[in-house]
Amino acid sequence: MDTKEIENNDRTGNMENVISETNFKLLNVTNFYRGKVRDVYSVNNDLLVMIATDRISAFDVVLPRAIPYKGQVLNQIASRFLDLTSDICPNWKIVSPDPMVTIGHKCEPFAIEMIIRGYLTGSSWRTYKSGKRNICGITIPDGMKEHQRFEQPLITPTTKAIEGHDEDISKEDILKKGIVSPEDYALLEKYTYRLFQRGSEIAAKRGLILVDTKYEFGKKDEKIYLIDEIHTPDSSRYFYADGYQKRFDNDEPQRQLSKEFVREWLMENGFQGKTGQQPPEMTNEIVENISNRYIELYEHITGEKFVKENTTTVLKRVENNILHFLQQYL
Repeated sequence: MDTKEIENNDRTGNMENVISETNFKLLNVTNFYRGKVRDVYSVNNDLLVMIATDRISAFDVVLPRAIPYKGQVLNQIASRFLDLTSDICPNWKIVSPDPMVTIGHKCEPFAIEMIIRGYLTGSSWRTYKSGKRNICGITIPDGMKEHQRFEQPLITPTTKAIEGHDEDISKEDILKKGIVSPEDYALLEKYTYRLFQRGSEIAAKRGLILVDTKYEFGKKDEKIYLIDEIHTPDSSRYFYADGYQKRFDNDEPQRQLSKEFVREWLMENGFQGKTGQQPPEMTNEIVENISNRYIELYEHITGEKFVKENTTTVLKRVENNILHFLQQYL
């Protein structure tokens, strides 16, 4: 085995082929955007072809190694939840022609993300622990503990940064700055609460608690659509319901299925995405552990065994499946 092959195997981890990026030659592409995790092709300014790559980000930074099967996990969970919530609000999905791909309506996205929190956890807890009692214009009472359930879920929006970090923003500032109209924001709030309730009900049936999540919305022909991903480990945090109360009462860490364990590992190794910081080395063991955790969440939230797709020629497979659909659709 030559050096180049060894380097490739070490970079992808466990001899698996991963998608770190795509450069597909699709039909009638009018725009291309590479996000932190997804590669997005606009077709005829009407369709979006969204590939969930195996890239992983934390603290708004793309980490140096891709995670085997992560894209498949994310896309399949999101696709499933888009189908399971389509009665609540319209969503952008038309078809999922490949386990790593969703194709749907191209919408004009709102410049905010609707984050909804059922528990004082993660970044909200870190803010609270620092002494602040106001998050996105909402006053949080004194005396709360980490992982404590709010009486009612809180919507804590953020701006959507093209580069760098998203910033917290209050409902009042969103309306004052004209980022979203009052009428549209009222509908976004309504959809957000209902989607979170549905996601919580589905999670409960699987022995999980949907702790917090984010939703993104866009408009097409004056109609609001749910866009992007939904209820995935990249956009959501889950606790195991079994043992939650005992752990909370004893001030013990919660068993959770989310990307928070990646953030915690990074913080333990001195990385929080701040200027000048470099992510720690991602060994094969770390990469495999992250992959297994994503698969674990898939199986818990869906109640089904995760079936690993053949990744021998994963780029070619994905491109062919997209082209096959576009040739029929266009």
